[in-house]
Amino acid sequence: MSASREAGRFAGRVVLVTGAASGIGRETTRRLAVEGAVVCCADVNEAGMKETAELIARLGLPASVQRLDVAVEAEWEAAVERILSAHGRLEVLVNCAGISMAAPVAEMAYADWRRVLAVNLDGAFLGTKHAIRAMRTAGGSIVHVSSASGIKAAAGACAYSASKAGLCMLSRAAAKECRDQGIPVRVNTVCPGGVKTPMWTTMPFFRDVVQKSGSEEAAFESLAAGVPGGRFSEPADVVHAILFLASDEARFVTGVDLLVDGGYLL
Repeated sequence: MSASREAGRFAGRVVLVTGAASGIGRETTRRLAVEGAVVCCADVNEAGMKETAELIARLGLPASVQRLDVAVEAEWEAAVERILSAHGRLEVLVNCAGISMAAPVAEMAYADWRRVLAVNLDGAFLGTKHAIRAMRTAGGSIVHVSSASGIKAAAGACAYSASKAGLCMLSRAAAKECRDQGIPVRVNTVCPGGVKTPMWTTMPFFRDVVQKSGSEEAAFESLAAGVPGGRFSEPADVVHAILFLASDEARFVTGVDLLVDGGYLL
């Protein structure tokens, strides 16, 4: 039995979600499919991406997958061309792809700095560039996932904070260009606080906390002690904001940074 498509805010719309293999990207993909979108899942993690597609298939809903390294322009060109060839249009881009490498400025390897900026900021630039070209005539919406760390710097996360701050300004600049040139494309950014996603498990300091606390869940509880409300958010908390900005409900909203941080920045 197929899932009910709820209100169908995205009925028939062609959507590309990067970072779809896990976390916020996976939940965004699932929700878009449930709300009627024709979803294209993209990630470098092919196994995780296929798991996302299978999750959606078990709901009786369609989703296609394609490998996409967001830091490589040729792969963006191929991905967008594949979507246009298959569907004739691209109406929404949700850019969830992102990585983090934690180290103090004086200790961070330049290669690590460059990799974080390449994925988080270069990738967003390339996606915005090619999505605007694809949406220039018919219009559309671009939503980037930034971070509260792009507004309030996080010690030990210089590359991540810098990339996410740059992403906010990229979104605003693109939104202004589209407005000034009469291009019917909205560009907005969601800035989450701490979210329980698999990205945490890739960071050495988190593994240290896991070792000390005994489990990943206990590690999250330990880290969340200093967070407003005493907990990290779940991907679904962020996805509500993403879908709002991507939908016609936000048709008069562009160039904004929408905080979803539980009051972290107050």
